[in-house]
Amino acid sequence: MAGPCVIESQDLLKIIAERLAELATQTGHPFVFKASFDKANRTSLGSFRGPGLEEGLRMLERVSKETGLPVTTDVHEPSHADPCSEVCSILQIPAFLARQTDLLVAAADAAVRRNICVNIKKPQFLAPEDTVYAVRKCEARGLENVLLTERGTTFGYGRLVNDFRCIPIMQGLGVPVVFDATHSVQLPGGTTTGGQREMILPLARAAVAAGADAVFFETHPNPGEAMSDGPNMVQLDQAEKLVQDLSTLREVILKLSETS
Repeated sequence: MAGPCVIESQDLLKIIAERLAELATQTGHPFVFKASFDKANRTSLGSFRGPGLEEGLRMLERVSKETGLPVTTDVHEPSHADPCSEVCSILQIPAFLARQTDLLVAAADAAVRRNICVNIKKPQFLAPEDTVYAVRKCEARGLENVLLTERGTTFGYGRLVNDFRCIPIMQGLGVPVVFDATHSVQLPGGTTTGGQREMILPLARAAVAAGADAVFFETHPNPGEAMSDGPNMVQLDQAEKLVQDLSTLREVILKLSETS
């Protein structure tokens, strides 16, 4: 799963999505394009949030039609679930909202109707085994296609750490687990959220070695000019190396699993 943090323009979506579609063809790996129509948790009231629900979904739908990539986006309110399910193959529950029952139920119901997935991002404050309650809420609505995403755990003020035990623990709940390589390197706090871009590859490698089923990363051609999350985004021209490295490592891990 990859794409810009927030929808900035149709032209930007096109540039990024076309490159990701090329990588999908080159590597043979399925890619899902991600971008948010609204960043509802910005630090500052004046920060750019995106084009909004209606315009954002129209832009994502165009990306999917032009590139063939399935798309995903964040749903923040129960009312977002149905319209997003008409465009997206995966409905993503933001980490801070993963305990909101009404949101989970609405997303699960919409996903069941459309035969799509719900991806629940593990809250930064939650133990991995406690994500079972969010998963079971979705399953209680008849949804079988649930994903969990590890995106770091709060460690004091302004720091996130990754406990890679989270991956097998959450897989033990019977669902695939995605590793969010870019939000894991955020440095929360202050007037804007910072990040350590140089840590993305080491952490992503560690997650694949730990058995992650998929990797999520945000990417942008000019992260320094991105309107959200620039410090912890992958430079678009470096995405190929990231994917190649992780693909090579994944093959090694699979071979080791076969012989162990």
